Amino acid sequence: MNKGKFIVFDGIDGSGKTTQFEILKKKLVSEGFKVEIADFPQYGTKSAGLVENYLNGNYGEANDVGPYRASIFYACDRYDASFKIKKWISEGKIIISNRYVTANMAHQGGKISNDIEREKYFEWLDNLEYKLFQIPRPDINIILHLDAIIAQKLVDKKGHRDYIGGSKRDIHESDLEHLKNAEKIYLKIASSFPNFKLIRCTENNNIMTKEKIARMIWENLQSMLNTKNS
Repeated sequence: MNKGKFIVFDGIDGSGKTTQFEILKKKLVSEGFKVEIADFPQYGTKSAGLVENYLNGNYGEANDVGPYRASIFYACDRYDASFKIKKWISEGKIIISNRYVTANMAHQGGKISNDIEREKYFEWLDNLEYKLFQIPRPDINIILHLDAIIAQKLVDKKGHRDYIGGSKRDIHESDLEHLKNAEKIYLKIASSFPNFKLIRCTENNNIMTKEKIARMIWENLQSMLNTKNS
């Protein structure tokens, strides 16, 4: 049995991750792949409890909590899910994840203005997630890029979300400066780390159609999946 593939979607809130996540899932199934999905944080589960409290502002604003403490909240949730992900990979399935370690890198790394200190944080995070918790590394991280101002407006079009009591924005989404900082870091890590692909979702200051973005994503996956143009 061939080893499965692990695909991650990431990008700032409102960048269209969930839409593209669903489109890719349908495409892979139509191509005959066995597909499993992961979605982080795992809202409504015990492992995501600290994340929900954090995003609700129970511990203060995002910067009050700081990058290291907040990262541990999210890492514990991924550790909880890592066992099923490893099983699916061993079964030769394609796993698509909506957010992963890359989200910590951007949202928490964006809190650190000093480049050297941020690099130290990235190293610490890599050790925490992949070495201490031994979660699986993705085969590819797809970063969807959208200007933070546009993305924040799109967040307000989302429906009811239980984890923040039905509010439109959590503490990340309500802080435009936080989103701008995360956007910058997503661009940095997409160009600095292996197995990262940046998908720019705007053209001439307009958001591309979801179909065009999906085609760009599929083009970046075909060689890894050994599929023909379709």
